[in-house]
Amino acid sequence: MSAASDVHRRPPLLVALAVLLFLEALLVAGAAVWLLVELLTVTPESFTTAVAILVLVVIAAIWVVATAIGALRAQNWTRASAVTIQILQIAVAVGSFQGLYARPDLGWALLVPALVGIVLAVSPQVVKATTRNTVQHE
Repeated sequence: MSAASDVHRRPPLLVALAVLLFLEALLVAGAAVWLLVELLTVTPESFTTAVAILVLVVIAAIWVVATAIGALRAQNWTRASAVTIQILQIAVAVGSFQGLYARPDLGWALLVPALVGIVLAVSPQVVKATTRNTVQHE
């Protein structure tokens, strides 16, 4: 391998973060499709609320995809975006552990990847790959 190709190689932890984000985006997009099917096949108690939730989930899917693409491109804003996504995912996970309709299995399925995502986003390898020296890029 030449020195030029080494410069453009993505660190493994950055690739892992991008893969995790793409998987999460796939799941959020799947949830959006499921909500759309439900909206079209079942009469909701509140049509307005159902549409609003669907719109929010679609926006979330777009956000996670944009963050994953940004991670692959080593954009510096992706760390903050990824951590924010993971914190919101942790909030949903905590809610899944409690209440009348508690689903600990879903809680763990949300919590573990969110914690991994935070660790990846703040790892020194990812921070170094996504931190730019502005003098070089002017």
